[in-house]
Amino acid sequence: MPARLSTREWTLVGVVVAGLVLDAIVHFDLASAFAGNKTSFISEAAIFRIQSTAALIAAAALLIRPRRYTAGLAFVIAASAVVAVFVYRYVDVGKIGPIPNMYDPFWAPTGKWLSAIAELVAALASGTLLFVLGKQPRAIGGTVWRNHARPEAAP
Repeated sequence: MPARLSTREWTLVGVVVAGLVLDAIVHFDLASAFAGNKTSFISEAAIFRIQSTAALIAAAALLIRPRRYTAGLAFVIAASAVVAVFVYRYVDVGKIGPIPNMYDPFWAPTGKWLSAIAELVAALASGTLLFVLGKQPRAIGGTVWRNHARPEAAP
């Protein structure tokens, strides 16, 4: 079990959670507008709802158990979302297997800008948190050792 989190670490957790929750709200709100864009397998609306649910799960996991693995999960979800919004904004990727063509060259819906900013902030904050939590000493056998090194055995 890692040492207690500092104020700085809790601040990063709060920023990540806020970014992921805002991202989820925007995606849930915009999902119905993209229901018509679909393949025989999945619609863009369903993809938005899945992404929203994943963001909420990552936010809750990080808030309940702020560890490296939950920070890593939050980073993967936020970073993949921000990459997707920029790729689909600037590149007409086309249909990829069962995924519909989600190219949308407009920033017009206010939610899209808001979501992109929230995803970017959450990705940066969760990446920072992942790094900071990796610097904490770890408990090995009930004893906290710095730098993951155990003392040499006495002869």
